Amino acid sequence: MSGIEIWAFRTTSGHVSGTDLIGFHVEATDGHIGKVDRHSEEVDSAHLVVDTGPWIFGKYVLLPAGTVVRVDEEEKKVYLDRTKDEIKNSPEFEPDTQDGDGGYREQYGSYYGPFYGGPIV
Repeated sequence: MSGIEIWAFRTTSGHVSGTDLIGFHVEATDGHIGKVDRHSEEVDSAHLVVDTGPWIFGKYVLLPAGTVVRVDEEEKKVYLDRTKDEIKNSPEFEPDTQDGDGGYREQYGSYYGPFYGGPIV
């Protein structure tokens, strides 16, 4: 899986820039994890923030856009290439303190980057 830029949507994902993904269901490789609460298409910082609801007690998780393998606009679903455990073990996301703070890139890049064999940040 080398060569994946984790902070950009894959060209093969079917994501069309400008598409509102808020409310889309999010599917890990082993099941449903929540809904998109917000997303960013900012260059070199594209990501999703997912509300996991009761799955992990209302925790929000940040997912770099490179984890998205497919966007199905008809079904309103986003499919990831990570498992529930990999997502659950990701760094804690605090929407009130980290939203809009570019410092998250290093923290999440260090966690997700090695899955793709690419640069860490």
